[in-house]
Amino acid sequence: ICTIMIVDQMFPRMPGVFGFGAFVGYCLCVVTLLVCDSQGLNLEGQYLLEVKKNLNDRFNFLSNWNSSDDNPCGWTGVICSDGVVNGLSLRNMNLSGVLSPSIGGLSNLIELDVSYNGFGGNIPKEIGNCLLLENLCLNNNQFEGQIPVELGGLSCLRTLNLCNNKISGPFLEELGNLSSLVEFVGYTNNLTGPLPHSLGKLKNLKKFRAGQNAISGNLPPEIGQCENLETLGLAQNDIGGEIPKELGMLPNLTELILWGNQLVGVIPDELSNLKNLTKLDLSINNLTGPIPYGFQYLTGMLQLQLFDNALSGSIPQGLGRYSRLWVVDFSENYLTGRIPPHLCRHSNLILLNLESNSLYGNIPTGITNCKSLVQLRLVGNSLTGSFPSELCKLVNLSAIELDQNKFSGPIPPEVGNCKKLQRLHLSDNFFTSELPKEIGNLSQLVTFNVSSNLLSGKIPPDLVNCKMLQRLDLSRNNFADSLPDELGTLLQLELLKLSENNFSGQIPAVIGNLSHLTELQIGGNLFSGPIPRELGSLSSLQIALNLSYNNLSGAIPPELGNLILLEFLLLNNNHLSGEIPSTFGNLSSLLGCNFSYNDLAGPLPSNSLFQSMPASSFVGNNRLCGGLLRSCDGNSSVHTGSPSGKGVDAPRGKIITVVAAAIEYAYTMKVTEKCDIYSYGVVLLELLTGRTPVQPLDQGGDLATWVRNYIRDHSSMAGILDTRLNLQVGVTIDHMITVLKIALLCTSMSPFDRPSMREVVLMLIESNEGRGNFIRPPLHDFPVKDDAS
Repeated sequence: ICTIMIVDQMFPRMPGVFGFGAFVGYCLCVVTLLVCDSQGLNLEGQYLLEVKKNLNDRFNFLSNWNSSDDNPCGWTGVICSDGVVNGLSLRNMNLSGVLSPSIGGLSNLIELDVSYNGFGGNIPKEIGNCLLLENLCLNNNQFEGQIPVELGGLSCLRTLNLCNNKISGPFLEELGNLSSLVEFVGYTNNLTGPLPHSLGKLKNLKKFRAGQNAISGNLPPEIGQCENLETLGLAQNDIGGEIPKELGMLPNLTELILWGNQLVGVIPDELSNLKNLTKLDLSINNLTGPIPYGFQYLTGMLQLQLFDNALSGSIPQGLGRYSRLWVVDFSENYLTGRIPPHLCRHSNLILLNLESNSLYGNIPTGITNCKSLVQLRLVGNSLTGSFPSELCKLVNLSAIELDQNKFSGPIPPEVGNCKKLQRLHLSDNFFTSELPKEIGNLSQLVTFNVSSNLLSGKIPPDLVNCKMLQRLDLSRNNFADSLPDELGTLLQLELLKLSENNFSGQIPAVIGNLSHLTELQIGGNLFSGPIPRELGSLSSLQIALNLSYNNLSGAIPPELGNLILLEFLLLNNNHLSGEIPSTFGNLSSLLGCNFSYNDLAGPLPSNSLFQSMPASSFVGNNRLCGGLLRSCDGNSSVHTGSPSGKGVDAPRGKIITVVAAAIEYAYTMKVTEKCDIYSYGVVLLELLTGRTPVQPLDQGGDLATWVRNYIRDHSSMAGILDTRLNLQVGVTIDHMITVLKIALLCTSMSPFDRPSMREVVLMLIESNEGRGNFIRPPLHDFPVKDDAS
């Protein structure tokens, strides 16, 4: 410029003609620039080389970033306009290292995208120098530290994407200064503290997503001032307080995702004003009160998920009448009333989950005829009626889950028409009669559970056509006769539960072919003959092998010692004889076992597990010795047989034995969920009454029903107790009746009325300590959860 002015003064302009001085100055300027350019890379290129210097470029994506170039406009990922760098896109190049502060030298940047790489370290505050920046994408890296306060000065910024990093610290109050911001995406980080009230200043904001962080505090009501907001996603945080009613002032909101927080109070009625809402997910919070009546008039609603709260009242009966609902999940609440009839009026519904509520009545025909339905989950209600055979016409249906209701009658043969069915769960109902052979038509079936019903007859041979079966549970019914050998062809089986039925005959040796089996429960039947040695081939058996309460005889096969993954082994209450095989010393994963009430003899295996095992695991085997039992040289230490009445306080000793065995059984059985506590209650009833789990059909068909019928028909409960006790002692009777009541709680008809195993153990210990006895629980921890279930 100076050169132009000087030359222009020396050579005055001629009228109408470009000044000669200006022309010469222009030429000199061009020459000067050419000389400068020939001297090497321009300043923007040098800044970019500084960026590259801090990176690890494994696949040489940036190999053409060359210092010998005049400018970087031809380099990979560099975007230029009029010779100026205004964009840098290094997305998904497998780069790692840190982002150099020199990035701030690119003052003309409009877009910076380094997403889907391995960048670490802090976000450089120098990005705040790029005042023209409109799109900043740092997502899917390993960035740490806080969001630099300098980013709050980027008034042109429209998109800020920080998701899937390790960014920590609070949200900036300066976020409200980003007046042009349209989209903020910051989910899956470690952001903490409350959301800033300044969010209300973002009038252009359309999308705000910050789920899966540690955001706390209340939702600021100022969000209701973001008049263009379309998506608000804050799932999986620690946000508390009530949902601000001001959210109802967002006319463009289509998605409101707040699941997995600590929200309390009622769902504002005001949310019914959101006429454009298509997806609402308030699940896994502490919300109370009713589902707003106005939700049934939200015509755009597709997904409505409110599960795992404490909502009460009835479901709006017009829900679905005006909207093409796709997903409805209200499970795990306290909802009552009937299922709305119009949920599938527009044939769009794919998932309906209303489980764990208090709904009653029949399944409406609008549901049973819903052609689009894929999953129907109604577990844990008080629904009645027969099996809805219309469901079997739904060609897309893959899951029917009706467990823990009051359905009755037979399972119809039409069930075989559900050709895509993968899960059929009907447990804890009142289904009767035999299983239809058409079950065998369900070639896609993976899990089949009809436990705790009133089903009878044989297992239909056609069942073995379900070659995809992984979990089969027929337990707690009245099935009879022998097991078909064809069960051994269900090679995908991982769980097989046949306990508490009337199965008889020998255990088929072909069960040993089920190489994927992790749990085998066939206790509480009438099986006889020897334990098949082929069960020792079940190399995947880990959770439990339960053969208890049968009529098995003969020696325990040493091959069972091959089950080195096994955690629980129950062989009690049979007629087994001989020694416990020495190969059982190989069972290094064993957490608990029970050999009681057999005719076993000889020394326990010599390894430390058996030598330290409590005597209650062997009670009822007079000739066993070693460990904590009597010594094998004839000196008695602990008597494991039935009390003889001799010695000190025999009735008291019997009670201690009963309760100690019950508590030990609780510790060795992995049954802490309420759905499993029933079996434990039956064990308690057996110990108290001296009866087997199976009773004559005219008396109920199972021990729990027999006990209840007895109590109903007799004025005194004492007559139900084992006659081997000295029932003349009043305190003995009172104590046993207390334990009997605990057992009845465990076998309550509704699973929701049953206590947890931990609660049962505490009640048993308290009942015994109340009589001056003390039972020390086993040293190993009580299992918290049955992982298999």
